[in-house]
Parts: sequence; structure tokens; C-alpha cells
Amino acid sequence: MESMDMNLLAALDALLAEGSVTGAARRLGLSSSAMSRTLARLRSATGDPLLVRAGRGLVPTPRAAELRDRVHELTREVRAVLTPNAADLDVASLERTFTIRASEGFVGLFAAPLVAAVADAAPYARLRFAPKPDKDAFPLRDGEIDLEIGVPGASAPEVRTRFIFRDDFIGVVCVGHPLLTGGVTAERYAQCRHVVASRKGAASGPVDDALNELGLRREIVAVVPGFPDAMRIARHTDLVALVPRSCLSGPTNADPIGQGLVGFDLPVRTPEITISAMWHPRMDADPAHRWLRETLMAVCHGALPRR
Repeated sequence: MESMDMNLLAALDALLAEGSVTGAARRLGLSSSAMSRTLARLRSATGDPLLVRAGRGLVPTPRAAELRDRVHELTREVRAVLTPNAADLDVASLERTFTIRASEGFVGLFAAPLVAAVADAAPYARLRFAPKPDKDAFPLRDGEIDLEIGVPGASAPEVRTRFIFRDDFIGVVCVGHPLLTGGVTAERYAQCRHVVASRKGAASGPVDDALNELGLRREIVAVVPGFPDAMRIARHTDLVALVPRSCLSGPTNADPIGQGLVGFDLPVRTPEITISAMWHPRMDADPAHRWLRETLMAVCHGALPRR
């Protein structure tokens, strides 16, 4: 492969089509002398004169005549491989399974409208939602998943990201909870019992750091894997849950999981959450993958209220 020059294939195609060094040079935008040197290289590579003098012109050898159609087809195929795919994607006939890795909270918020949008436009396409136990980029690199949804990490700098929306944390309690009477202060918030959601089982986070700066500490009595679990517990107990605001303001507000709950602004400041779509750069130019990304963005932006 180190000695193979694919430019020779295009040059041979031009020479055999034109039957002239001058004509082939004009077609490829080269000088006649450069094309003559290329013909010499082709003769050496093929072991055949290819074009020989006949009067004032050149005529192909039997070997060149035999190669003409084959070389032209090869050249066409190479150009097709090395040219961006400009053909329109026929979404209606797309048969493909897309794997999306996202948290349980994101699936609860957006899976239903996303599945509906995909099914409406591409009835033969399928979506597979995979659990998100960590931020490991290997499944993206290995092609196991097509899209990752979440907070971008620093472990895979080559991964492409596209901002979807910003979120922040709020407190959630059941209807009639005593905390809702008289105003939510840091002291009253810390005095309550709490349930937190953490994939890794961590019992503290930015809220606890902010409370510690005020000399306060909350009592955490339960740690669950996902935000929907925390919301279910809060609905049936006096525990205070900490969840993203989108869990109550997004499409889930019509879901039973959000019913019977009241959200409130935290009495301490916590960092915003940036939710993004992530994919491997090899999928950048894939028409079907690009369509999936655009569909996802449209669904998310259409489902969440403006802030």
C-alpha cells in the first residue's frame, strides 16, 4: 500500500478516455509535461506501454483497451467513497436501531415524546435506551451506543457535544408538607429528613457543601439510584427529595410520578446542570445519525417550557 498512488488510477482513466496526453492533462488540470511523467509511471506500474504512437496520435494497446471500462468503473467507485454523501436521507424507509444511553430521569422525561417523533417520521427505525451507570466513554468509542445524554465529562476529549438545556436542583415534598408553611429557610430545610438520588450511592453533594458553609447539616435517611425513586419516596413520606427542576416542569408533570408533589427553590445556591448530547466524531457525517440528533433536539426543546 505504501507504493500505491491512487492518483494514478484517475490519471489512467483520463488517458484512456481521451487517448491523448494533452486532453488528459486538460481534464485533470495538469500540465502536459506532468501528464507525460504520469504516463511513464503508469507504464512502469502496469508493465505495458498503454498508449503508443500512431501517426500524430496515440492508440491504446490491447491491455489498455481491456482495462478501459474496468478502470473507469473503479475510478467512479473511489470517487463515490471519497466524496461526502450528498444524497437526501429517506427517513420513511430507514431501517436502523439507535441506542441511546441516558439516565432514568431523562428517559422518564423525554423517551415517550422522542419515541413518538421517531415512529411518526421513521416507522421502521427503532430506539433502544441503555442504562447510564457511569460516564465511561468506551461505549461511544466502541460503537455500542449512538448517543449519550448527560453532563459532559473530561475523559474523552474527541467526543462531540451539543448543548440541549440547562437545569438546576429544586426541593420536592408531598402536598401539605410542613416545610411549605412559613417560608423555606436554610435552617428549616436542614432540619428536615432527606432522600437523595445518586448512581454511585454518594450521600452528599453541592447542597451539603453550601449548608456546611452556613454551619448547617441535613439528615439523609435514604439514598436511591435515580430521581424518580426519590420522588416516589417523597410523595409517600415526609422526606424532602432533591431533583432537577425539569422533573416537575417537563413532560413528566402529566405523569403520575409527579402528581402529589410540590417543588420549591432551594434556600442555598447550587451549580447549574448542563445537559448535552454526546457522540463519537465518526458519526458526524452519517445522515441517519444527524437526523436522530436533530429530532432529539427538537423534541427536548419543544417539551421543556422556556425559562
